[in-house]
Amino acid sequence: MHSVGICGSDVHYWQNGRIGDFIIKKPMVLGHEASGTVIKVGSSVTHLKPGDRVAIEPGAPRDIDEFCKIGRYNLSPTIFFCATPPDDGNLCRYYAHNASFCYKLPDNVTFEEGALIEPLSVGIHACRRGGVTLGSKVLICGAGPIGLVCLLVAKMMGAAQVVITDLSASRLEKAKEIGADFTIQIKKETPKDMACMVQGLLNCMPDITVECSGAEASIQTGIYATRSGGTLVLVGLGPEMVHVPIVNAAVREVDIKGIFRYCNTWPMAISMLASKRVDIKPLVTHRFPLEKALEAFETTKKGLGVKVMLKCDPSDQNP
Repeated sequence: MHSVGICGSDVHYWQNGRIGDFIIKKPMVLGHEASGTVIKVGSSVTHLKPGDRVAIEPGAPRDIDEFCKIGRYNLSPTIFFCATPPDDGNLCRYYAHNASFCYKLPDNVTFEEGALIEPLSVGIHACRRGGVTLGSKVLICGAGPIGLVCLLVAKMMGAAQVVITDLSASRLEKAKEIGADFTIQIKKETPKDMACMVQGLLNCMPDITVECSGAEASIQTGIYATRSGGTLVLVGLGPEMVHVPIVNAAVREVDIKGIFRYCNTWPMAISMLASKRVDIKPLVTHRFPLEKALEAFETTKKGLGVKVMLKCDPSDQNP
């Protein structure tokens, strides 16, 4: 292993021991945003060899079930997934993984970019589900790491204008840096007020809203803000039950779609990074050696910076 990013879900398991129905019952290795160097392959692996640098897709199906057959293997109920109980993650020195879900990195893509393909994949899957295309007007709620990758991907897919909202001024500053057309810092506005502000900035209602916070008020904003016939994609996960203006969405034919992780995104992400059409490097704000993992997790928990990266190879601490 070389580079492993810390995700909000890692911190959540560390602090709470569960996410929804996924409950930690025995010690578990964290980490699922990862890249490394192959040191050994199984006898039937032909596409990789020792020395290859790879990005690891953490979700590998165990069964060829109905979901795998239609290409939506992320929905397979028996899927293996790094750092989701009871499956161990890859925040360690050495790690074994299904070779079909290890992807060779081109020479011009760094290990850290390889690790960032995991969050980038959430953005790709969300924008695909939302139907982002040439000329789309997009609202993104939340400017944390996932909101920011959704912004990068939406712009790559041809979105004409992107508005992004957050409570944090520093996160919105980062969003501006990486290509947001408009930012709104949320203070005490109601969801309907927020929807009006978004419409004012775009001179129209957005075609697609990508909700990345999971906050009830933000989901309400997402419904009110999205134009009739548009799509709201729910990426952020908050409480199990939320009050939303569902009739408003229904009578205006606003499609509400969920996403669960991602599928079929690594090849596209690697092509995007290799072509240098998307620059994801600015998202990494902190780096720690593996020995300082606790400090790294504390940094993420405090919400400092954007993406914290752990360096697992003592002989190579470079990006």
